[in-house]
Amino acid sequence: MHIDIGMLTLIFVINFAYITLNTLRFLLVMRGYRYFAAFMSVVEITIYVLGLSLVLNRLDKPINLIVYALGYGVGVYVGMMLEDKLALGYTMISVILPDPKSPLPGVLRSNGFGVTQHVAYGLEGERLALEILAPRKNERRLYDLIKDTAPNAFIIAYEPRYISGGFWLKRVKRRNARGK
Repeated sequence: MHIDIGMLTLIFVINFAYITLNTLRFLLVMRGYRYFAAFMSVVEITIYVLGLSLVLNRLDKPINLIVYALGYGVGVYVGMMLEDKLALGYTMISVILPDPKSPLPGVLRSNGFGVTQHVAYGLEGERLALEILAPRKNERRLYDLIKDTAPNAFIIAYEPRYISGGFWLKRVKRRNARGK
């Protein structure tokens, strides 16, 4: 039985490229980059049809299907890694602190983060609650500042779908108007 390494490599690369683009496109749609995602889908589907036809025309060799599936798995992983590196969009972090006089809001503000704070009440009394909106590219730094300053903080993170108004948004618009 002859194994065509060139064909296997082509099948792997094509499906790897297709699934990487598919993963990125899905994440772009979820973050509101719809036009770019639509353009990407044209390239993605072209690659998909080419790769699938290579495998379907060679089903007599199960190794082709195995390599196709391997390209799929690696493509999903690489697509997620690329999206993490691009860090598109924003994150909203809610922090609850047991110490209502915690220095954390000041630390975050001095590091360029916008913070809304209010008093909250939990099972064991008064707490300090913080809401922080940040670009995803700054998410790791934000977590590090929170953990370094308030290691016992309760943190919840989520991705906002819509943002309008507020101090932070005005500052971003001013920065963009200046060309930075």
